[in-house]
Amino acid sequence: MLEDRAAASLLWMVVSVVFIIGLAYWFTRYVVGRGGLGGIGPLKAGSGLEILSQMALGRDQKLAVVRVGERYFLLGITAAGISMLAEFTAEEAAAWRKQAEAAEKTETPSFREALHTVLRQKGRR
Repeated sequence: MLEDRAAASLLWMVVSVVFIIGLAYWFTRYVVGRGGLGGIGPLKAGSGLEILSQMALGRDQKLAVVRVGERYFLLGITAAGISMLAEFTAEEAAAWRKQAEAAEKTETPSFREALHTVLRQKGRR
């Protein structure tokens, strides 16, 4: 009799865990994946929102330059929230983008090259 209760309790627990996992799968697959919660899901194509650049400042702190339509914002992002630090004019944003594109064009060494450089420097010591 006690063994029957334990088996029934174990079976109930397994069914509950499987149900919760199935519900979580369904929720992430169908509701959030299709943007069904009004802003929680991924952004849809053509939404006009784009993160142009990010820079980590600390563990939970970073700066981000964001384009929303034709407007550009510098945002401060922390664990406590998001703050708008500045808004760029179209001319300032164009100048900033030119500088960012020029910086991207500069050749950065591959990981392998950088590792060889560091190992050579350590070998000289």
